[in-house]
Amino acid sequence: MEKRIALEKRGRADDQITELILDNCRSTAIEGLTDSFTALEVLSLINVGLVSLKSFPKLPNLRKLELSDNRISNGLNNLTGSPKLTHLNLSGNRIKEFEELKPLKEFENLEVLDLFNNEITTTEEYRDKIFALIPSLKYLDGFDKDDAEAPSDEEDEVNGGGEEEDEDDNACFSINGIEFDLGELARFELKLKQKRQTSTNSNQSEFVNGLDSKFSQLEIRKEDISNADMADAKDDIDLLYEEIKKKNDDQQPTVVEHSEKPSLGSLLLMFLSLLAFINQICFALRNQQLTKS
Repeated sequence: MEKRIALEKRGRADDQITELILDNCRSTAIEGLTDSFTALEVLSLINVGLVSLKSFPKLPNLRKLELSDNRISNGLNNLTGSPKLTHLNLSGNRIKEFEELKPLKEFENLEVLDLFNNEITTTEEYRDKIFALIPSLKYLDGFDKDDAEAPSDEEDEVNGGGEEEDEDDNACFSINGIEFDLGELARFELKLKQKRQTSTNSNQSEFVNGLDSKFSQLEIRKEDISNADMADAKDDIDLLYEEIKKKNDDQQPTVVEHSEKPSLGSLLLMFLSLLAFINQICFALRNQQLTKS
């Protein structure tokens, strides 16, 4: 594990590391990871072979800890030196007793806990007990108290992308030589939504949310809108396409048309005709000399 840590650091100081991925590095205990990693926020120790957390360091800024697919059965009290922990994955370990999870009640910020594929998940009233133990917990094994599924990482990025989404708004892509500005398409999508919301037709449905920040494709659920809405949407999109195409055409420099260049076949035909003409002249001159002689 120490060699793997040194490799992942890439020459940086311990207090400059914010993320360490040490998956599959094979060790039964924590080695080489010390309290000096004060800036560490994400630590992954998947499938390492850990049987103990005895030497787990104090990591004051740690938010996400991956410990899945190890052989841990106890010792979670060694994690209390990381009070900011919000995500803890212990799936695929050997936790059997509810008693071994009681140290987790000290984590006031813990929101996501995964204990899937531990023997404790088969005990009676398992979920109710865990949610009662950790008041801050929102999702246990991928579901909340009401069995609603937790959002995926991709959905979190879309909903909380913030600055990254703002940067993508300035990006462009091209279809059939026509450039589309993502920010312009996003504003157009908002305009269409507002148009649907102000309509008096109760059967109208809104456009599907989510102009993808990477691919930016407007999608309309045909089964959710009437034929009239489909025609209206088509007209709006066609209008946008024509406006952008006209804008691109106006910005393109004027191209001076040139006459077509003769093809190779035409040049060859002209050359053969010239040879035939020269041959006829030579033949006529020869006949004249024969006649005089």
